[in-house]
Amino acid sequence: MNITAEQERSIITGILKCMKVSDEDASIVADVTVDADLKGFSSHGIGRFPQYIKGLKAGTIDPEAELSIENETDSMALINGNHKFGHVVTYTAMEIAINKAKKNGIGMVGVHDSNHFGVAGYYSDMAIMNDMIGMVIANTEPAVAPIGGKVPIIGTNPVAIGIPSNKNYVSVDMATSASARGKLLEAKRKGEKIPENVALDADGNPTIDPEEALNGSILPFGAHKGYALSFMIEILAGPLVRAAFGKQVTGTADPGVMCTKGDLVMAIDPSKFSDLEDFKEQVDDFVEEIRNSGNVFIPGDMEVKNIKDRKENGISIDETLMGQIKDISDELSFDLEKILSGS
Repeated sequence: MNITAEQERSIITGILKCMKVSDEDASIVADVTVDADLKGFSSHGIGRFPQYIKGLKAGTIDPEAELSIENETDSMALINGNHKFGHVVTYTAMEIAINKAKKNGIGMVGVHDSNHFGVAGYYSDMAIMNDMIGMVIANTEPAVAPIGGKVPIIGTNPVAIGIPSNKNYVSVDMATSASARGKLLEAKRKGEKIPENVALDADGNPTIDPEEALNGSILPFGAHKGYALSFMIEILAGPLVRAAFGKQVTGTADPGVMCTKGDLVMAIDPSKFSDLEDFKEQVDDFVEEIRNSGNVFIPGDMEVKNIKDRKENGISIDETLMGQIKDISDELSFDLEKILSGS
C-alpha cells in the first residue's frame, strides 16, 4: 500500500510519543525518516522504524539522555550522544558545525555513543539550507570484507556531501559498499533477491540471497577504490572521534546491543573563501556544462525526481512492514487506522 508523507510523519511521531519520546525528538526522527523515503532511500526510511522501537524497548536507545560536549574549540567539538536517538544527536552535531562555520569558516563535530541516524544526506542538506557545504561520514557494524578476504571487518561506511547553488540540488549520499546493509535487510523482508556482484556468502562465494549475504559480506563499491575509501572513513569516524572501529562496532543493525559507531560532520562556509553568490553561480554554471554534454544527470537529480514522484503517488510500504507497524501500534493502543483512513 501507499501512504502520504504526512501520514508517515504522523505514524512515527504518534508511536514515539506513546513511548514517552519528547515532541521535539519525535519530530526530528520523523523528519529524517520521511526524508529518506521521499528521496528513495527506503532502506533507511520507515522500514528501519521497527528497529528503533526495538532499541527503545531494549534500552539501547535512551530518549531521556542528555548530550554532552567533551572537547570543544572555535572550529570543532566532540559530542558524547549518551545513546540518545542518533537522528537527534547528528541533527545537534550539524547545528553546532554550522554555527561554528558561520564564525570561523569551518565547523567539524565528531560523535560517539550515538545510534543509527537514518539517511546521511538529511544532515548535509541542513548545511545547504544555510548556504554552506555539508559533509557527513560514519562507520557501521562490520559488513564488508577487505579485498582478498571473506570476513567482514569494515562497515558500509556512508558519505554524504551537499553543495549550495541557486538553481540545483547538488548532493551525493551513498554507502562505500556495493549496497547499503539496509537494502539487504529490505530485500530479506520482502522475500526478494539482491543484484549480482553485490555480496558474498559466508564461504566467499557470490550470492543473490540477502540472508546469505547478511551472514557473509558485502562487496566494496569500485573494488579497491571503495575499499580504500571505506577504510579511511573507518578511522575518521572511529578512533578520531573516540568511537569503536572494525569488529568492535556494534548496534547499527542489531538494536539489542549498544551502538558503538561514530560520526563526523562538517560544515564549510563558502563566503569565507570568496563571494557566496559567485560561488553558487559557478556551481550552477558547472552543472549546466554537465547537463549540456548529453543525456546525463548530476548527483541529486534522482532524489529530486523521487521526491516529486512520492509526493504525487505516495510512499510504498510492503505488507510485511505494515504488519510490523500494526503490531507495534496495537501493543501501544495507538490508533493507526485513524491515520491510514485520513479521518
